[in-house]
Amino acid sequence: MNESEPDPVRVVVLGGGTAGWMTAAGLTRMLQGRVAVELVESEDIGIIGVGEATLPHIRGFVESLGIPEADFMKATHATYKLGIDFRDFGRIGESYIHPFGSFGEELAGVGFHHYWLELQRRGLAGPLGDYSLCVAAALANRFTPPAADMSLGSTYGYAYQFDATLFGPFMRDFGLSIGVTRHEGLVTEVERDDESGDVTALVLKDGRRIEGDLFVDCSGFRSLLLGQELGEEWEDWTHWLPCDRAAAMPCTHATEDIRPYTTATAMPAGWRWQIPLQHRMGNGYVFSSAFVDEDAACEAIREAAEGEPLADPRVLRFRPGRRSKSWSHNVIAVGLASGFLEPLESTSIYLAQMAITYLIELFPEGGRIEPADRDEFNRLVDMEYDRVRDFLILHYHATERDDSEFWNHVRTMQVPDSLADKMELWRKAGRIEKYSDGLFYDASWIAVYVGQGYLPERHDPRTGIVDPERLRTAADGLRQEIESTVAGMPGHVEYLRRESARLAEAS
Repeated sequence: MNESEPDPVRVVVLGGGTAGWMTAAGLTRMLQGRVAVELVESEDIGIIGVGEATLPHIRGFVESLGIPEADFMKATHATYKLGIDFRDFGRIGESYIHPFGSFGEELAGVGFHHYWLELQRRGLAGPLGDYSLCVAAALANRFTPPAADMSLGSTYGYAYQFDATLFGPFMRDFGLSIGVTRHEGLVTEVERDDESGDVTALVLKDGRRIEGDLFVDCSGFRSLLLGQELGEEWEDWTHWLPCDRAAAMPCTHATEDIRPYTTATAMPAGWRWQIPLQHRMGNGYVFSSAFVDEDAACEAIREAAEGEPLADPRVLRFRPGRRSKSWSHNVIAVGLASGFLEPLESTSIYLAQMAITYLIELFPEGGRIEPADRDEFNRLVDMEYDRVRDFLILHYHATERDDSEFWNHVRTMQVPDSLADKMELWRKAGRIEKYSDGLFYDASWIAVYVGQGYLPERHDPRTGIVDPERLRTAADGLRQEIESTVAGMPGHVEYLRRESARLAEAS
């Protein structure tokens, strides 16, 4: 006689919006039959989202839920994203693209950027971006999905740019359709076990009790469970990432072109974004309140934004940093309740998705939490936040700008030892620290180092073995192949319209 199946683990998610509904849908879909997910949210509590830019990892998450890409894009007014165009970060008047793709290809175990550095030393190289199909396609406003083979057309990925105010409701509808139970209401009391300290139930304003085995805190910056109730401390990183405000303002499109990339332009006290959606352009000024006040920042984004304003600027306040632990007792924080790193590299949704993925991998069987699994979750989450933090700081610190107090501060500040070591490794030998887990690999770091003029003192000496003329011929051949491939791609707007028409025919 077979033993009966164990009861599903009761998971209570506190908070809706992007993080809450991604968590609820992800757990329900990936742990089918093993969990019963209930979500508590209140319509009285608004969501943070404005225009949202993402990283390529979101594609895998949407696909794993079984959501067709075309349906997702239509519902959220999404566009495709090949990378980020950084302007005026290293020096005023200079720009570069951080692509979701590679530069050239490795040869004889030596990274392409070393050969590029050798050609540049000899005056034989074009800009690094000339050797990236992803960069070239972005600058030409062209897009097509990457090839599935090993050709040049497979050397890039893509993400989405979408309306965050539509993404949460879309995920809510999907979550409800696959079995998530939703409770509307405000939490007024958190019940805990006297002996273990674990949370046992959430009490709503109308007296309802929502009991659970595991609680996921997606309550945003309030961090009602992990921060307020369990008292997990917040590690403040404002001294490294001084931007703590964003003035967001949507506008109409100024031109018919819709760029397949996000734009980040450095400003006197931070930077401003442009996120092109199908129906509008998202604009915002991410700034440090220590260097400019909110009224001045709002006026600055009004003056800088392209297109006609669709609303007045809305100021969002935040603190960069993370909780000392993201899993304590039987409470796991996801999204802003766990930590926040400013949107310079579009990492917010990735960090929520990452926590959901680790939770699924380390999910407590039968609701019995193993301390080793909890410790591993915290280690992995901390590692992700710390590595993203270092990458963001690099954009500010590796600069020659001295035209404002803000840029003088970030250029001269002491950075974390982990970043200082990475920068020294690059400066001395043109090498990137290798790691197998986490975000932002070689091409990302190389894009920022080179794009902001932080070049190494030397590079791999094996590049000197290759005849420089042969090397230049190969590099020129790659550049020509890239130009030819891009010329054969449809325009971004054309591709969006084509997909929209295909979806309409299928429905």
